[in-house]
Amino acid sequence: MGAIFQSLGRTITAGVVVLIVLLAVAAAVTGTWVRVADHGWWQFALRWLHVTAGVMWIGILWYFNFVQTPSMPKIPDEQKPAISKVIAPAALFWFRWAAMATIILGLILASMNGYLAQALMLQKAFLAIGLGMWLGIIMWFNVWFIIWPNQKKALGMVQVTPEEKTKAARVAGMTSRINTMLSIPMLYFMVAQSHGGL
Repeated sequence: MGAIFQSLGRTITAGVVVLIVLLAVAAAVTGTWVRVADHGWWQFALRWLHVTAGVMWIGILWYFNFVQTPSMPKIPDEQKPAISKVIAPAALFWFRWAAMATIILGLILASMNGYLAQALMLQKAFLAIGLGMWLGIIMWFNVWFIIWPNQKKALGMVQVTPEEKTKAARVAGMTSRINTMLSIPMLYFMVAQSHGGL
């Protein structure tokens, strides 16, 4: 059993197996089986993947803003390379690709549900989800076109002058804070559409 938890890949695989087993148990108890050929099931599956990617994206965003950034001044200088050379690059990899997956899956899901254009045009019936989508798109843009290019400079992945490195760190940090601020209304509006929160 311990071997499962010594590998992230095995842990994720075990999570999928637990999901399948629980689905089978629930189906046996209720008599309702998942019909993979059903369009509704695919809509649900995409929503689940969209939410899962979003949890990773926002979770890492909040890790940066609630944990890593406030902790950096408390870390002795000789230990900081462990963050800037190992942890931050790995976290940024998952951060930006979770953002990409969230956006792509969300757009596919909105298209499958038939409201993509209406939501993007902020039509009244889809105003909440449309606001959530636009906030998510702005945040995704910030991740890929402001935070990531500046973090590469700040972390020394791209060689720049010390002044440019300092400026890049400041821009990436400020944009990350902007995304943290936007994540609050974005999450609200994403949930509000189907739960009458508007």
